[in-house]
Amino acid sequence: MKVKVRKILRETYSVCPVCLKRIAARHVQSGGAVYMEKTCPEHGKFSTVIWRGKRDMAAWRGDTEPIREGENLNCPAACGLCPEHQQGTCCVLLEVTSRCNLRCKFCFAGAGVGEDVPFEKVRADLKALAVPGQTLVQLSGGEPTVRSDLPEIIAAAKEAGCRYVQLNTNGIRLGEDEGYVRQLADAGLSFVFMQFDGLDDRIYEALRGRKLIDVKKRAIENCAKYNLGVTLVPTLVPRVNTHEIGEIIRFAVSQSPAVRGVHFQPVSYFGRIPKPPEDSARFTLGELIDAVEEQAGDIVPEGSISPSRCDHPLCGFHGDYIVLPGGQLKALRTNKQSCCCTPKTTTAAQNRAFVARKWERPKDVQDGKDDDIGTLDGFLRRIKTHSFTLTAMAFQDAGNLDLERLRRCSLHVFTDGRFVPFCAHYLSAFK
Repeated sequence: MKVKVRKILRETYSVCPVCLKRIAARHVQSGGAVYMEKTCPEHGKFSTVIWRGKRDMAAWRGDTEPIREGENLNCPAACGLCPEHQQGTCCVLLEVTSRCNLRCKFCFAGAGVGEDVPFEKVRADLKALAVPGQTLVQLSGGEPTVRSDLPEIIAAAKEAGCRYVQLNTNGIRLGEDEGYVRQLADAGLSFVFMQFDGLDDRIYEALRGRKLIDVKKRAIENCAKYNLGVTLVPTLVPRVNTHEIGEIIRFAVSQSPAVRGVHFQPVSYFGRIPKPPEDSARFTLGELIDAVEEQAGDIVPEGSISPSRCDHPLCGFHGDYIVLPGGQLKALRTNKQSCCCTPKTTTAAQNRAFVARKWERPKDVQDGKDDDIGTLDGFLRRIKTHSFTLTAMAFQDAGNLDLERLRRCSLHVFTDGRFVPFCAHYLSAFK
């Protein structure tokens, strides 16, 4: 019988999945995969797969500094942007409701029945979180579009000084109510992050409880009418929709310039998930990178996907493109040149300006469909009108939380007057 060779790659810190106390952890390579292994004095040993794929995880991570013993001792129990946190705020998430018009199996917020946050509190929070002329705020929930006063909230965000206002939505109301979309655009909405899990209604029935593909397509159409850029956001679940990655990318490209890119989110287990998942139920960042290349290699240029350098490299990737007239993607940067993915860390401010420029549709430029990209003017105009990104964010849960990654987080939730890293805010124990 062949014996698996075990190799310790990294020492770090995590939490016990049961009591959430900070404990030591390590990355261990075994049998072609990498696992996080940790032991809680009270609840025993735990092992969770964190990387599978063709790429070497250590090479992808690069020269990122590990956590040293004695660092970040209050993380994540008292988590916020402490002096040891290594990244600023690229995007700040603000929940405006706990209500939702779906009951999704996978929901980091565990949303459903609940209440709207009072408008005056939302407005006060916007004033407290905004850095005038800089802030990118993501309005989230729950489902923000269940609020009829969402246009007023967007206007309040702009009045508070937020430069960019992003809507995190399932797209149902955007597809059913064109007038509402117009109100959002008129209020100053910058762009839309829309849940989009595939092109087969069986996927939506499995993950969201109902058929949704038609209303999502109408949502894209309605946003296009009012010049609102849409980024598609698939939650990737093994044996449900990981086979659709290539088709999602092709569809997104076909919808350019209305669709500005795809932001993949491999499934994480918090919110409504009470038990630790099997390793077969996880889809790692390494597997996602392989799937993009295998399923969409005909339109995604080789070498165009790079590790995140705003957040930790193990948190995600980034690819920067324009959509050519024939429907192909042209990489604007290779993995050695990317603005967000250079060997040195990108600041949150640099990353915010970059992604906002890509996701927001220009207001004063023709759509560029007849551009001659063989000329410099035509090529530059095409970059403005038909920008496209492929990005990913591998959120962490109690099974795979790595404090080395958490301290580099640039997506922060504003709650109780402070900024908290996303994965720390939504962390929930397995029982």
